[in-house]
Amino acid sequence: MIIRSKTIQLDTQTQVQLFDLTQQVKEFVAESGVSNGMGVVSTLHTTTGVFYTETQDALWDDVDAFLRRVVTDKTGYKHNDPVLSDCERKNAAAHLRAIMLGGSLALQVENGELVLGQFQRIIFAELDGPRPRSVRMQFMGIGDAPQLPLSRGQHQQNAAGENGEAPL
Repeated sequence: MIIRSKTIQLDTQTQVQLFDLTQQVKEFVAESGVSNGMGVVSTLHTTTGVFYTETQDALWDDVDAFLRRVVTDKTGYKHNDPVLSDCERKNAAAHLRAIMLGGSLALQVENGELVLGQFQRIIFAELDGPRPRSVRMQFMGIGDAPQLPLSRGQHQQNAAGENGEAPL
């Protein structure tokens, strides 16, 4: 069995920003050596989300408008009240929006390819930026161990449980 992990970094530029991560995830699956198995893409933050949708500007505008309509910015959230919370960012709305989107996706790999619907794309949502962000990917399954050098933040584990991190 192959188990591979990688953390990617994103520097967001605005308070709300969507990123299409599909190509990065596909490239990682290809270099992982996993030909049949499962994987997870997860955000490492509580004010971001990971979800599926199409990459179409009008739809992304609709996603932003929907989230702002369902979870308003100007409500008396306890998380934003300095008497009740030590959070200085006053970002309760971003937390609630992230809960709606979810923090991870389970993905299938078949014959070395991600299994996605025709229009499905893997989207990362920044909801409290701009900030540096991290997204974690881990895939496991059967296949051939890759011959490519691992980059920083990547780990490989084989069935014997040996771990190794590549040099810089």
